[in-house]
Amino acid sequence: MLMGLRFQAFPTPQQKHTLSQWLGCVRMIWNAKCQEYQYHQTLARKLSHTGLFPPIDQTYSHFKNKELTPWLADCPSQLLRNSAVNWYNTFQHHLKGLCGKPKLKKKHDNLSLHLTSELFFFEVCPDNRQLKLFVGTKTNHIGVLAFNQHVPHFRLPKSIRIKKKNARYWLSFCYEDGLDDSKLLDQEQYLRHLRAKTAAELESLVEAVDCGIHIPAQTTRQGYDFTAEQKRSVKREEKKKKRLQRALARGKKGSRRREKKKWRIARSCEKSANIRKDFHHKTSKALVESAEVLVFEDLRIKQMTKRPKAKYNEETGKTERKGVKAKAGLNRAILNVGWHQLYSFVKYKAYRAGKVTYKVSACYSSQECADCGHTHPENRASQASFVCQQCGHKDNADRNAARVLKKRAIERILDSGTELSVRGVLLPDKGRGATHQTPAANAKGAGRREASKNRAAHPARSSAL
Repeated sequence: MLMGLRFQAFPTPQQKHTLSQWLGCVRMIWNAKCQEYQYHQTLARKLSHTGLFPPIDQTYSHFKNKELTPWLADCPSQLLRNSAVNWYNTFQHHLKGLCGKPKLKKKHDNLSLHLTSELFFFEVCPDNRQLKLFVGTKTNHIGVLAFNQHVPHFRLPKSIRIKKKNARYWLSFCYEDGLDDSKLLDQEQYLRHLRAKTAAELESLVEAVDCGIHIPAQTTRQGYDFTAEQKRSVKREEKKKKRLQRALARGKKGSRRREKKKWRIARSCEKSANIRKDFHHKTSKALVESAEVLVFEDLRIKQMTKRPKAKYNEETGKTERKGVKAKAGLNRAILNVGWHQLYSFVKYKAYRAGKVTYKVSACYSSQECADCGHTHPENRASQASFVCQQCGHKDNADRNAARVLKKRAIERILDSGTELSVRGVLLPDKGRGATHQTPAANAKGAGRREASKNRAAHPARSSAL
């Protein structure tokens, strides 16, 4: 199975200068391919009657010119070829609907170099048995690139990437770790395996995870939250970022100091992301070790974090933005927790461990009682407490929601009509595509509904009737 690694690289000042030149040449080839396709596409639209189509290929040699682009001769031709091939592969993925169309890359964007096997090789240092990386060809190279090898053993890759981000360099690649994934079960196969179990057996196998803001992950047994030190570090970085943003607004555009402030802001955001990723890795490992089947809420985070629309007041004639600041704070809190990243970490770690993850509907899971099933908004008295208005059941609100999700997952697994969506959501049998199961056919009712539509569409005809 493929696994990825990332090491921080420490190039010398001369190596940084050469790598920056190579990054500029690779970026120039990518942008030239984008502009070439845009030109041919415009020409094809004007001459559509001739059956002309814009070419999609991997050619790049016509961009090399001694008079117009002499700097491309200083870059290894394999890097230019790899940039053109990556553009072609990205466009093919776009045609299949897997990603967007290739766009122009900015000069200060996060750029990377794609090095194939003829542009690098690893050597074992005899002194400390550490690996040394030689980058470049025999005639055009930067020498040995130092990097922090925090993983002692791994299989040598066939291609690597050197990325420049926030004025720092990173080395990343994928390698085969030797795990045979042909014996592992996917979600559909595991669902068929679980249907042979009883409800009592599934109670001990299934564990549900309720995602929240105050408690990022809450199961029926335990809650997982950031440590006090992590919370202090995140708050410190938020204050630092706001202070640097105010200083950035006062800075002179184009100055070197303003550029350094940008790097410091980016590194502050990166540090907060690293804290969040560290918490997700540790939490996902603990969750995978706690149960065999893990169930999450089916949350549409993109829709949950949309900006609210401004409302127009007809009396004053002005646009009111009441509640926009509160919604912005809620969106920021949701994104700071990182529910999707936690789910993706749990998913791949569970698959490697021979376990499985699913999603179930999150509708009214915070208002439903886990004991009697009564659903009402007043059941959740506050953010942390849950009091059922019918049976009087009291519990932590997040723990009660996790119990509700677990009950729903077991019901869906045991139901023979349960369908598994592409996103891994356990859905009931939806019949002809409706949200819920379709009712029995009623010809008279259908006729009445259609007649009501006709009367609404033609008021004169309805009055004549």
